[in-house]
Amino acid sequence: MPDTRKPYLTERPRRNRANPRIRALVEENQIRVDKLIEPLFLLDGEKKIEEVSSMPGIFRLSEDNAHRHVEKSLKLGIKSFILFPIIPDFLKDTSGSYSYSEKNFYLKIISSLKKKFPEALLISDAALDPYSVDGHDGIVRNGEILNDATLEVLAKMSVAQSEAGIDIVGPSDMMDGRVAHIRHALDAHNFSHVGIMAYTAKYASAFYGPFRDALHSAPKFGDKKTYQMNPANAREALREARLDSTEGADYLMVKPALSYLDVIYRLKIATTLPIVCYNVSGEYAMVKAAGEKGWIDAQRVRDEMLLSFFRAGADAVITYFAHEFALAMQK
Repeated sequence: MPDTRKPYLTERPRRNRANPRIRALVEENQIRVDKLIEPLFLLDGEKKIEEVSSMPGIFRLSEDNAHRHVEKSLKLGIKSFILFPIIPDFLKDTSGSYSYSEKNFYLKIISSLKKKFPEALLISDAALDPYSVDGHDGIVRNGEILNDATLEVLAKMSVAQSEAGIDIVGPSDMMDGRVAHIRHALDAHNFSHVGIMAYTAKYASAFYGPFRDALHSAPKFGDKKTYQMNPANAREALREARLDSTEGADYLMVKPALSYLDVIYRLKIATTLPIVCYNVSGEYAMVKAAGEKGWIDAQRVRDEMLLSFFRAGADAVITYFAHEFALAMQK
């Protein structure tokens, strides 16, 4: 006879956790290498490789070393790369004119990478901060960031990047109306096939420090709070998403990722466009630093973090962990 003294449970969720085979069968989300976008920091010159001190395992690469690295990443299954230039101070000015110059080494590297690796998906960075003596994402006049004047430079920059062979332009500036302005410029120059990955909800975050160290692009005065979003706001991201979608964006991005999982989810349910999130430098550096101290299992934390982005609704993730994760999957 059954023991009627025991509680009768109609559901036992633990049955679906009983062993690895069952857990794999009911797993809801997975990290796919081909859904990861690897950032690359690019230097002018040859035979240069410099580790970013605040980002262990991440390097600034000259063209030849960038080619070698991309080749290795492609063999690991990584298909997408977002490219950032390290511009020497003597090439910077108040208008970011080097960004669309025919002599720009960044454009030359885009062209050579696309020629050698046509299968690679290349995403650009379209913003003034790498090229500006002020270190801001827009043109500065009397301490003010000028929105509309900046749009003209962003359009020229985006056209130049498209001419070099970029697949997707990534405006990271957070100027109002930049997606429409860039889309119009690209279409007018017969680049209707080039996509736009809008930095839709880019927050004025404290997590960007190591990235600015890598690019030597910290603002020379003030902060970026007049154009990047307030970390306290979530509904505002829906407004930005509506505008970017209407203006012609092909992808919407949330940056940073870890502290903004709720925003990723909100955008996922509010739009049919693909959602990308940026697992930023500070998030990467924290895991690396704590791992080196032995305070956490860095690999498990890395994987749990990446999984959380996809669980929140991201369709693709920009992450400095891309190469090491892909390498770990080969073992």
